[in-house]
Amino acid sequence: MKTKIEHGKAMTVRQPHYSKEEFARLGDEIYKTQVRSQVELGNHGKIVAIDIESGAFEVADDSLTAAKQLLKRHPEAQIFGVRIGHRAVHRFGFHAISTT
Repeated sequence: MKTKIEHGKAMTVRQPHYSKEEFARLGDEIYKTQVRSQVELGNHGKIVAIDIESGAFEVADDSLTAAKQLLKRHPEAQIFGVRIGHRAVHRFGFHAISTT
C-alpha cells in the first residue's frame, strides 16, 4: 500500500499484486469453484466482490457498495467483481431494446 497526498488529504493507494491475466484467472476460478454456488440463488444481477487472496466475498446491488463492504473486513483485499448470472460486470456500447 502507498500513501499519496491529494488536495491536502492523505489517500491510501492499494497496489495490485498480480498481472491482469493472473488476477482475472484467479478471480474467475474462485467465483466458479467457491462462491457461485453460495450466491446465485436469489441474487441475479447483483454484484459480488471477491478478495482473490482470501476468498472472502460480499454481495451488494452495486460494485462500489460490494467493494466497500469487503474492504471493511479485508483492508488489503485484491478485489475481483462479478455480476451474478452475467458474463461481465458492466456493459459497453449499445444494444437493441425489444419493444414487444
